[in-house]
Amino acid sequence: MEGIEHRTVRTNGINIHLAEKGEGPIILFLHGFPEFWYSWRHQLHAFASLGYRAVAPDLRGYGDSDAPADVNSYTYFHVVGDLIGVLDAIGADKVFVVGHDWGATIAWHLSLFRPDRVKALLNLGVAFFPRDAMNKPVETFRAFFGDEYYICRFQEPGAIEYEFAEIGIDKVLKYFLTSLPAAPFYLPRGKALREQILDIPITLPSWLSEDELKCYVTEYEKIGFTGGLNYYRDMDLSWELIAPWTGSKVEVPTKYIVGELDVGYNTPGIRESMNFDVMKKHVPLLEEVVVMKGVGHFLQEEKPDEISQLIHDFFRKF
Repeated sequence: MEGIEHRTVRTNGINIHLAEKGEGPIILFLHGFPEFWYSWRHQLHAFASLGYRAVAPDLRGYGDSDAPADVNSYTYFHVVGDLIGVLDAIGADKVFVVGHDWGATIAWHLSLFRPDRVKALLNLGVAFFPRDAMNKPVETFRAFFGDEYYICRFQEPGAIEYEFAEIGIDKVLKYFLTSLPAAPFYLPRGKALREQILDIPITLPSWLSEDELKCYVTEYEKIGFTGGLNYYRDMDLSWELIAPWTGSKVEVPTKYIVGELDVGYNTPGIRESMNFDVMKKHVPLLEEVVVMKGVGHFLQEEKPDEISQLIHDFFRKF
């Protein structure tokens, strides 16, 4: 894309690919699943024009970054460690951080572990979940939602990848990017999954063109889904490792935005964590929770101008 520069930095024993544009204060944009740096294409251009240096890495396991083979190499500590190395490599002491989906989870923990490196945080979609000392996350999801809840379906290495390959990477991505429900998200097994993905006629929304979808498909045909899925497979391991931070608070200036039609916002037990008063207990410098009407999960792509304005209005305070 015009004006976006690409390079690779060595950090934490692996290579991380960066897409960046502009000069000025640095904003680090962290993508989720199933995404890569490209999901921030609108913001890279917008913030470069506003006098920022916008930097969007492919997180480990995604895009042109390395994807370690060990399934246990995708904990919060691994990914936050990568990002600290990225900041060092680009000469950044403290940065603004924006995260979406898994990128938001990583951003929360970057801010939890290393608040000295974060000027301010704006997260999209995924709220901060304080560690429950008594219950592992995957076991909790399975108890509440059953074995076909998407996080539970992602746990067995290779299994969902095989099913996705049979359906077709292009069809899976089109479904994920455009058809996530405003409800708890389930992925049934076998024929029922094929029917769920293939039997729904999908017209691309105005915010996602055929060429933009093709960029996603081309990338995932190259890298597959395993790297991104390993983040889900390491949820319980991350839970074990962050035990020393039980009860700790995220103490950086924060703003949180979620879509009214987001899958998490419409999932019982998860929606409650997005309440301002609930989150404020664990994120004491939280300034605002914004629920965007008529918007789903991929906010930065569905409403790029509005999201960029909200980010800018918040960061310009600092």
